[in-house]
Amino acid sequence: DAVHPVITDRQFRTWRSYAVSAWPTLAAIDPEGYVVGAHAGEFTVEMLTPFIDGLIETARAKGVLNTEPVQFSADAPTMEARLLRYPGKVAVDGDRVAIADSGNNRVIVGRIGDDPSSMRIEHTVGGEAGFEDGASGQFKYPQGLAFAGDLLHVADAGNHAIRTIDLRHGSVRTLAGTGNQMRTRADLKAGAMSSPWDVALVGQVLYVAMAGTHQIWTVKASDGQSRVHSGVGGEDIRDGDHQSALLAQPMGITAMSGRIFFADAESSAIRWADADELGAVGTIVGTGLFDFGDVDGTADDVRLQHPQGIASHPDGRLLVADSYNDCIKLVNPETRSSTTWIRELNEPGGIACNATHAYIADTNAHRIVVAELTTGATQELSLE
Repeated sequence: DAVHPVITDRQFRTWRSYAVSAWPTLAAIDPEGYVVGAHAGEFTVEMLTPFIDGLIETARAKGVLNTEPVQFSADAPTMEARLLRYPGKVAVDGDRVAIADSGNNRVIVGRIGDDPSSMRIEHTVGGEAGFEDGASGQFKYPQGLAFAGDLLHVADAGNHAIRTIDLRHGSVRTLAGTGNQMRTRADLKAGAMSSPWDVALVGQVLYVAMAGTHQIWTVKASDGQSRVHSGVGGEDIRDGDHQSALLAQPMGITAMSGRIFFADAESSAIRWADADELGAVGTIVGTGLFDFGDVDGTADDVRLQHPQGIASHPDGRLLVADSYNDCIKLVNPETRSSTTWIRELNEPGGIACNATHAYIADTNAHRIVVAELTTGATQELSLE
């Protein structure tokens, strides 16, 4: 794995020093310490390479190029991985539980018995990063999961595809996506996707949180046909009809009462989209790309920070994995209120629930946490 330094930019000091106004922004600094270029927004390595090559040649000609390798030592992890490694999402269907063991490039499926905090493993699919169908199916950083009887649909984020596991024998097939990230119109025409992060099944239609293009897509479970459902592709928080709304990296999605609810991570917002193709997109809580925090309350007073998971609570509220606040929030879509439910997690990325318990992918703690819905009491899910 690549090791690189990360700075905690307190009070946006570095951000302001380089006049950053959007995420992502790349600033290029030459060997003499001068800013020689900046670019806001996503772009490809191919677009960047000629610029970097030119900088290198200029620095070499001036005699200021230092070719000695730079080494950065990594801090030890705060928690060591055990059986699971950075689990991203979890799904529940009756007594079945599925875990996206993202860091291990695999999906684990099992059953819970009388003890809701104990799961007996029945299938472990994948384990080596790859893009292979069949009995030896491979995944690359899988995320969202959705049960459909004896089938399990998987948002295979690293492969930019929707995959399906047949739980009767553990085989894998590709439902949609090419295995490569969509970057051009030709890629789109060929059926490519870009970082599908979560899935929700309504009837025979999968709604996909397409994080890489800031959109919600639909995929037909019968034949894999896909189309854009909500969002024009730009990154922002703008309500309106499906064809004019702007989203900001949706990473969690769930369905309830004829609507699709999603965690719009980059705008730290919880939003909804009508399932009807002629419907619209709206916002429950969240106000802007750079408005984030940890504030309970109502409407525009609420602040979340990069939520990545969302699930429907049996009472009609939404359970939200407020990832960068290390907690689970309860959001009421009717009153637009948000309250903190569980704290002391470690960047939870996913959540699912049944009638009595919530199952939380506590991503950076390498575990699944089981929470009793009425009391909030928690314990770690044991895997047998």
